[in-house]
Amino acid sequence: MKKSLFAIALLATVAACSAPAETAPEGDAMASTEAPAETGLYADLGGENAGPVYTQSKGDTLAVRGFDVVSYFTGDGVPVEGAEDFTVRYEGFDYRFANEDNAKAFIEEPGKYAPAYGGYCAWAIGAKDALAPGDPEVYEIVDGKLYLNFSEDVKKEWVVDIPGYIASGDVNYPTHSPDEHFQD
Repeated sequence: MKKSLFAIALLATVAACSAPAETAPEGDAMASTEAPAETGLYADLGGENAGPVYTQSKGDTLAVRGFDVVSYFTGDGVPVEGAEDFTVRYEGFDYRFANEDNAKAFIEEPGKYAPAYGGYCAWAIGAKDALAPGDPEVYEIVDGKLYLNFSEDVKKEWVVDIPGYIASGDVNYPTHSPDEHFQD
């Protein structure tokens, strides 16, 4: 009998030690902002991307070429590069921030700050239903949303009919697969 109790206790201990850690319910702010120590991230918000996100190379995870997406909306509205220490993973992609306050602002409302169309060129997706790189230094904020364009010349085309290109882009972008990447 003692051997049986010992075996049951041993099995229970092994099971408890090897079971995955419990996670907090979805929406628990504390659970979503704590990053595992081994990742080197400031926070990992989890989630899956709904559409393609522009990175310089297929398979990379650095979004917006490392620019701080909150910086577009604060101060003088001039985008700045983020720091590796303030990297927040959102929907599988890494967003960098210039400071802790900006990282926290993003953690609170990532959808507010993440660029439209995954950071791809707003004109290309709206006018041509095509993925083209978005330049983080060529942008416009429209109705509280960040839109990037490929170049200043392309932006000149985009500003001719911003509402029309946004309406088309909102229809076109969801038809692209999350693992799709622009072709050179």
